[in-house]
Amino acid sequence: VKPYSGIADCFRRVSSEQGIKAFWRGNLVNCLRYAPQQGSALAFNDFFKNLFPKYNKDTEFAKFFGANLVSGGMAGGVAMVICYPMDFARTRLASDLTAGEGQFNGIMDCLTKTVKQQGFSGLYRGTAVSIAGAFVYRAGQLGLFGTVMGFNPYAKDKGMKGLISGIIIGTLARTVILPFNYPFDTIRRRLMLESEKPQAERLYKSGTDCAIKVFKSEGLAGMYKGCFPEIFRGFGGVMVIVIYDRVKNYLV
Repeated sequence: VKPYSGIADCFRRVSSEQGIKAFWRGNLVNCLRYAPQQGSALAFNDFFKNLFPKYNKDTEFAKFFGANLVSGGMAGGVAMVICYPMDFARTRLASDLTAGEGQFNGIMDCLTKTVKQQGFSGLYRGTAVSIAGAFVYRAGQLGLFGTVMGFNPYAKDKGMKGLISGIIIGTLARTVILPFNYPFDTIRRRLMLESEKPQAERLYKSGTDCAIKVFKSEGLAGMYKGCFPEIFRGFGGVMVIVIYDRVKNYLV
């Protein structure tokens, strides 16, 4: 299969080869995955934060910042482990874009066939690199958001100033961390897409092996394929964090 040359080429070929509905293939499992993954990440972020002493942001900034980063990273790792099978199914269904009937008939069919062919561990192929990526992503997203919000003069504002400043800070935090996290996401998806193959036929033996081969064959740009649309796709995640923070603010 000829690789896509860009976003426009991807849209054109998918719509002409598989139809418009192909753009939403796997979206149901994505919706089912999204709520528990976001919810558990935010809940565990608060849990891990409470394990640290209350550092003063002005006199103990390094400790304050470090606690936020570690809490966010740990929360991301735990949430990824909990929701990984759903993330696996989402990736497999979204990539199952053959013309006509795909390999899988739905979420349960995808999960069931994977377990039958590879065992329960088949649902967790690429877990290590995914947890590492989730740690980096959530450490940056939640850690930076919590740190900057600590200095936000409108953090406790319950009006538009508090909301808008939260959206700006959340967007900046995610944008800053995306270049560091995206290579992990690239490796994770490639490992998932090979999970159905026998061990001897797989191109990548591990996350490290995948990273080395992608870098050698495609260069650094290979690690960032699809990064541009990801910038816009993640705005929903920003709004979840901001709304969660606003709700907590109203409840205090």
